[in-house]
Amino acid sequence: MRIAILEDDPNQLSHLVRTLEQLLTIGETNVTCITFSNGSTLQQALRRESFDLLVLDWNVPGLAGVELLQWLRKWQTDKVPVLMLSSRASEHDVVEALTLGADDYIVKPFRPLELRARVQRLMARRVPVAPSDGERFGRWEFERVSQSVLIHPAPGDDAPPQRHALTDREFKLALTLFQHMGDVVSRAHLLESAGYSTEELPSRTLDSHIYRLRSKLGLEAESGLSLRTVYGRGYRLEATQQPQVDA
Repeated sequence: MRIAILEDDPNQLSHLVRTLEQLLTIGETNVTCITFSNGSTLQQALRRESFDLLVLDWNVPGLAGVELLQWLRKWQTDKVPVLMLSSRASEHDVVEALTLGADDYIVKPFRPLELRARVQRLMARRVPVAPSDGERFGRWEFERVSQSVLIHPAPGDDAPPQRHALTDREFKLALTLFQHMGDVVSRAHLLESAGYSTEELPSRTLDSHIYRLRSKLGLEAESGLSLRTVYGRGYRLEATQQPQVDA
């Protein structure tokens, strides 16, 4: 889970990061918090990066949290969940943020267990909780235990399903792309999801993984799904035949 946090108070930021990483890191779910103290800096990052969740303070330098929210909902097509976390507690402020597109609003100081519950609820909307042993997206079924993908035949085709074994990192990359169906997933986001350090990795490593996934999982237009390069940002997995990809 990749979370962007906008908060200019160092003490509050440290407490928030520690809380999210400790309470949300469960099993194979790892939490990476990318922090920003200036709204304009986060706005620039959002033009090229992708996140699973944004946690925004209201009163920050540069672009205020609520102004960033307004820009995000007007210009960005990816519907990333937004949680406002602010000391502004008036009914007017809460209503304004929700009207502009915030998915939830918490007044500081936050209560850790409540924060976890609200974040988990927001994430369940974006990526529904799947059984621990697997997850299915239309004809593509992910099996965690065997780290393989079972591709079922198209409707009306009596052929047996085809199983494709993946490496650990290929499996994590593919699952991240399917969980973000229709959205651009940045290169850094994908690399982190596969357990890579983005600072030390050759730029072609991700491209090589993507090439193999296209081949192994048949992610071309004729299959009903297409894995496309979004230059300057990352990759988008999108449906080309909508009836085949109901998640």
